[in-house]
Amino acid sequence: MWDRIYGWLDGRFDLDDGSEFLGKAFPAEDSFLLGEVALFTFFVLVLTGVFLGFFFEPSTTEVTYEGSVAQYQGQDLPAAFVSVLHITYDIPYGMFLRRMHHWAAHFFVASIGLHLLRVFFTGAYRNPRELNWIVGGLLAVLAIFAAYTGYSLPFDEFASTATGIGYSIAKSVPVFGDVLSKIVFGGQYPSSATVPRFYFLHVFAIPVAIMGLIGVHMAILIRQKHTEAPRSGDVAGELTIDRGDDTYVVGLPAFPNQTAVSVVVFFLTLASVSLLAGFLPVHNVAEYGPNDPASTPGLIMPDWFLMWVFGFLKLMPSWTSFTVPFTDIHVSTEFLSGIVLPGIVFGAMFLWPFIDYREEPTHFTVDPMRRPWQTAVGVAGVTFIMVASLAGMNNILAEVVHTPTGTINAILIASVLLYPLVAGGITYVVLRGSDSAAPPGREEAAADGGSSVAADDPPVDEETASPQRGRSDDARGGGPDD
Repeated sequence: MWDRIYGWLDGRFDLDDGSEFLGKAFPAEDSFLLGEVALFTFFVLVLTGVFLGFFFEPSTTEVTYEGSVAQYQGQDLPAAFVSVLHITYDIPYGMFLRRMHHWAAHFFVASIGLHLLRVFFTGAYRNPRELNWIVGGLLAVLAIFAAYTGYSLPFDEFASTATGIGYSIAKSVPVFGDVLSKIVFGGQYPSSATVPRFYFLHVFAIPVAIMGLIGVHMAILIRQKHTEAPRSGDVAGELTIDRGDDTYVVGLPAFPNQTAVSVVVFFLTLASVSLLAGFLPVHNVAEYGPNDPASTPGLIMPDWFLMWVFGFLKLMPSWTSFTVPFTDIHVSTEFLSGIVLPGIVFGAMFLWPFIDYREEPTHFTVDPMRRPWQTAVGVAGVTFIMVASLAGMNNILAEVVHTPTGTINAILIASVLLYPLVAGGITYVVLRGSDSAAPPGREEAAADGGSSVAADDPPVDEETASPQRGRSDDARGGGPDD
């Protein structure tokens, strides 16, 4: 019966033509699975978001609350705030699924960030993969904006205050600030149009863009060879593959081996998100209360993935603002710290494959220890973001060390300027020294790929190299890539 069903489907969809993809090789590298974690958490976000969307009301119109939270009984509250209370305390499994949505969003941003770091430090962004690096960077930007637009939806006191910071940044854009703030925020914030617009961006516009970029990312990955770690020796099988032959990809075939790995990763990801949702609370809207323009919460700070931008806002000195000569165009500290500096960070990230550029295509990753200046730049960049994130918590630091905030800010400004240079410089010196001390008889890894394996290394048996071997575009393996 199954043969008849397959024959019927094959006659209409040419299923045999897809057998080549089923044999596409995926290197058996654990760190390569970070991209799959991001994909699976996005899937969880979509499913939990659909559930939450059934009950959320994107409106600030006041309605009478008649739910389970006693302190708000009979009060007139914004409909968005009331719907979140309803989801959290009255809908079966509502609190759990809301928590899952929250932690899946954190997993999504974190896995994309770690995936980008893995690609950066191993040089997997180089020719011919520059475009996929840019696509990955755009996915990171969209993930952050998706999280930010979700911030305002409960319309509680904490979320609306934090969202107001974004409004100030948008409005600070010279010339176009007023128009931009009206388009995105619906006018003066808080506005009755803000929540509906952010709801549209959060549940439709940004997710559709993310799905499109994921599709482009996967299409490029399928079309191109998958990067592979340098081999420890020749790979013996039906034919012997030289350790430096990049026309082959040694790894697991897409089906069934890599599919089985992906299923395990999916359930581990789902279990991790569920575990956090079951034991760790998330944003407590009942505690903060509905939006009140007349008050401000005592402690306001964004989530960790926007903390570095918040740090820029806190550290930027007021004297950096200026008016362009002979015009009425004013450049504020909000614009410099909230738009210009993050723009420089992301701009440098997008341009990096063209800075560390290679004419020849490279298909092997590189040991970061063998890339002194590239690794030093990466360490400096990570240090820069970490120190800026600490600056976003300057009030907490001041309270912990019993020091005035002004003093803490001065130290943090010096740190954000000096520590990345120090960290990058130390990294470069250490790696440069270790690179020059390569073991005798072994060649240095080139900056554009390769590995430091002795030329007389014996062939690696096929079973030792990986459970399966295959071409990147051949279901049966054994031939060079196009």
